[in-house]
Amino acid sequence: MDDNLNNQEENENISENTPVWVKENVANIDRISDAVDRVREEIQKVIIGQDEEIELMLASLLTGGHVLLEGVPGIAKTLTAKLLAKALNVDFSRIQFTPDLMPSDVIGTTIYNMKTADFSFSSGPIFSNIVLIDEINRAPAKTQSALFEAMEEKQVTVDGTTHKLPPPFFVIATQNPIEQEGTYKLPEAQLDRFLFKINLKYPSLENEQLILRRFKEDFHNDQQNDVKPIFSAAEIKEYSDIIEKVHIKDELLDYIARIVYDTRNNGDLFLGASPRASLAMMKTSKAIAAMNGRDFVTPDDIKYVAYPVMNHRIILTPEREMEGTETSDVIDDILKRIEVPR
Repeated sequence: MDDNLNNQEENENISENTPVWVKENVANIDRISDAVDRVREEIQKVIIGQDEEIELMLASLLTGGHVLLEGVPGIAKTLTAKLLAKALNVDFSRIQFTPDLMPSDVIGTTIYNMKTADFSFSSGPIFSNIVLIDEINRAPAKTQSALFEAMEEKQVTVDGTTHKLPPPFFVIATQNPIEQEGTYKLPEAQLDRFLFKINLKYPSLENEQLILRRFKEDFHNDQQNDVKPIFSAAEIKEYSDIIEKVHIKDELLDYIARIVYDTRNNGDLFLGASPRASLAMMKTSKAIAAMNGRDFVTPDDIKYVAYPVMNHRIILTPEREMEGTETSDVIDDILKRIEVPR
């Protein structure tokens, strides 16, 4: 983000007459920026490239959202998610979705104890801080639906009893867009639960060369052991509270509303984005601002998150699909057409 550094001088020009609350705010933002940079450095001990993916995953984590990673096999979707968990001092679990997986295999079940003649709840792997769901579209709708309440309300209900999930709760799901045999398409309601959908591409030639050089003497991927935790669950909550206070002008809120509203009145789209998309753009633009050392949002922050927020929430008309139009083309067109606040 080239324009994110334009306002760096404002933070550097804090004088002795600056109010205490402003100094504290700047200091807190600097803490977030520094912590995020250190997490990036840890992950990049192993991962080459994927800078945008890592930044968006951290923005989602710090705003209480979830991420869907889509890309062909072998481009480090699962590895990046595992390394992010290692770079944070939190619990981690992995669930491999398969056609025979049952909802109780995800959220847990009530078990009868013959010794005590009583029922007790045995929690499933969803009870963790970071949950990696590999190949989410391999499981049928019944199992996918087990995630609805967990992802939105951060709780599960079993046999009429509600169980809260431990904070922070962050779901990272992966899916392969190429191989569709034996898969179950995620319903729109499920997709809408994800803050971001990040489409991953092959590495550049330069990055591919760097990957080969880095692992030429590391067949067993021992470099993963070098990744160290940077901050804890309590610090994630603290940073989230700081991000909430990042300033966003009313004109920029109106800008977000116009972008999302345009998707609902667009001849290229069969389905537009919901108010959940508006809220997601507001929250994550604040996170991106803080992660780049600013306590205020710029239009570039909003443009940066617009595509990963909306690309899975809009549906092209059949005519545009047949013409080969991509959702990114429609979103780019909307961003060019909507006037940017001055």
